[in-house]
Amino acid sequence: MTTPSLLEITWTDPVTSRKGYVVIDTLVRGLASGGLRLREGCNLEEVRGLAQGMTRKEAIVYDPADRYLPLGGGKGGIDIDPADPEATNVLRRFLAAVLPVVREQWNTGEDFGLRQETIDQVAAELGLDSTVEAVFSTIPDAAESRAAIAEAFATIIGGISLGDLVGGYGVAQACIVSAERLGQRPEEMTAVVQGFGSIGGAAARYLAEAGVKVVAIADRDGLIRNDEGLDVEALLGARDGSGAIDRSVLRSSDTTGDRDDWLTVPCDLLVPAAMSYVIDVDDVPSIVAKIVVEGANMPTLPAAEAALRERGIPVVPDFLANVMTNAWWWWVVFQDIAPTAEASFEKIRAVMNRLIDTVSADAQASGGTLREAALALAARNTAVLAERAGVTR
Repeated sequence: MTTPSLLEITWTDPVTSRKGYVVIDTLVRGLASGGLRLREGCNLEEVRGLAQGMTRKEAIVYDPADRYLPLGGGKGGIDIDPADPEATNVLRRFLAAVLPVVREQWNTGEDFGLRQETIDQVAAELGLDSTVEAVFSTIPDAAESRAAIAEAFATIIGGISLGDLVGGYGVAQACIVSAERLGQRPEEMTAVVQGFGSIGGAAARYLAEAGVKVVAIADRDGLIRNDEGLDVEALLGARDGSGAIDRSVLRSSDTTGDRDDWLTVPCDLLVPAAMSYVIDVDDVPSIVAKIVVEGANMPTLPAAEAALRERGIPVVPDFLANVMTNAWWWWVVFQDIAPTAEASFEKIRAVMNRLIDTVSADAQASGGTLREAALALAARNTAVLAERAGVTR
């Protein structure tokens, strides 16, 4: 039986009639964390599932040695194409309508279809210093925490903000560690990445940097493929704000195709890193991969995951694989790490190794899936958090 959410808001824009949603799944110390997405077709059920995922994502990284004590899970979504000329105005009216929840409980930020700089600008127009004011109100040295997160976001690596790299770096680490547990080395592996925004782009960068041959990338405009390996850095330099790649930079040996063809490209690592619900059961027979690592939220439908398991293809679940954007924010805010690339990547590597090791060992011992083992770990941590800080459901 599914546990009901603590709070569900359905909002209707008075100008465009577009719908917006906020779901608070759990609260820890009265606080929840989770991003806000803009997507044509977004609905309450989707946001509810994402909020439940945030509860797991917060809990799974719990470490009693950290000052960061995980929060509850929440999420927001607006049913609008981010390219719609009215999108920012709708976002502004939505945030104004749910402002009390943002001030007191829901700490939010960028998600699919929404850039952090856009939500920061709108928040400032509404009188907020940030979109995580609810957390800052609980921190005695909040000025230091604000300075730390500002410094972290101002750190640029290869032309990209550290804040736009940490999530994809975590996904790349999840790929590499998971593959190594199956006896493969990075330089022996190939990868296909679906989506080339902050998660997919950074995942591709750090997979390639580790020696993995990235043979295909799917963006909004189609598939780019090279079985000898794509020049990921050149493609990163040629993408726009939505992750679409300028085809004029492609090499003569690169080929293009339909964006849905990414599922059929042979590879070791298949990384859905953009939209939800992109791997259905009918897609499974076409997949030629050894591991699926979920860089996006909820990309694999349950029936598809069951079919992949029957074929011996493990799925590293989203709330484990893509947890690092969220965790990194709070490690910096709570000053568990310095606001530098070195400290960030070191922490991400250590935690992802620990999580993959724990979940893999538990799955092997129980005979279950990685998702089942990860859910069990999140549940154990939630029980500890309930005793230590209180969890409201």
